[in-house]
Amino acid sequence: MAAEVEDTYCEAFEGLFVRLCVTAENEKWLSHAVRGATALPCTVFGESEAGIERFLSADKTPDGRVGAVVQIWVNGSTDESVERLENEVAKRVRQGILVVPTTAVYDAFHAECGGLPSLREKGTISTMRKIGHCGDGYEEVRVSHGREVIAIPIMMGEFIIEHFLRYGTGVMGGNIWLFCKSMDAALSAGERAVDAVNAVEGVIAPFGVCAAGSKPETKFPEIGPTTNHPFCPTLRGRITDSKVPDGVEAIPEIVVDGVSERAVENAIYAAIESVENMRGVLKISAGNYGGKLGKFRINLRR
Repeated sequence: MAAEVEDTYCEAFEGLFVRLCVTAENEKWLSHAVRGATALPCTVFGESEAGIERFLSADKTPDGRVGAVVQIWVNGSTDESVERLENEVAKRVRQGILVVPTTAVYDAFHAECGGLPSLREKGTISTMRKIGHCGDGYEEVRVSHGREVIAIPIMMGEFIIEHFLRYGTGVMGGNIWLFCKSMDAALSAGERAVDAVNAVEGVIAPFGVCAAGSKPETKFPEIGPTTNHPFCPTLRGRITDSKVPDGVEAIPEIVVDGVSERAVENAIYAAIESVENMRGVLKISAGNYGGKLGKFRINLRR
């Protein structure tokens, strides 16, 4: 029997993103770099979130080596958001990629590195100020593989990064919730839903299978959003406002960021379709906060 798909919507909000192509000498070093650079989603602290969009064969990258496309996001679309994006890209590249042997970073905003020719470009950021100057004045601007890059001398050769990165506007925070009969069912369904999201062009699932959905209001604003207590199965029977149905023991959340509203819709549809007939999935819903969170409303049944 198929799971009930609740007649509701998830709320999502506008954000800015860069789309980077990270390359390395082999898959081992590539994996170290892209997983390190995307390992900590932390928008709740007003910072950034990131994820791996896809892996690339050597014939799809600017320098002919194995690669991956990574998205890095900040919420909002103001001048302050652009400044924050520059800061966050710099932190993730410096600490997650530059330190890994043989790596390089190129802009992958438009048709390069696997498609997506119709993205909405909003502007560019220079990587010199907060990444290039890691060369301590010994960095050099040159042309490599048809791109203007910064070559930063490091203790294992050079780190190459494209001088200018384009950024655009997209949609953050699309989501679905899977009401599951058991923890095992939740883990299996969550993994299948994330795999379905990852197969859709232009999106990432920055939290993977998220075990701890939050809510906009909190008793402790100094730490950001806190647990969505009405949907915590362990609190059923202990609180008066529990919304966990009988028989539900785990509710994984799958969060989606995408280059457009349509891309997020496609990913949510793919995730729902992938799990709605799985044993142990009783209901599919989403984070609906009555308009408090974001201007985009993605209807699950549509």
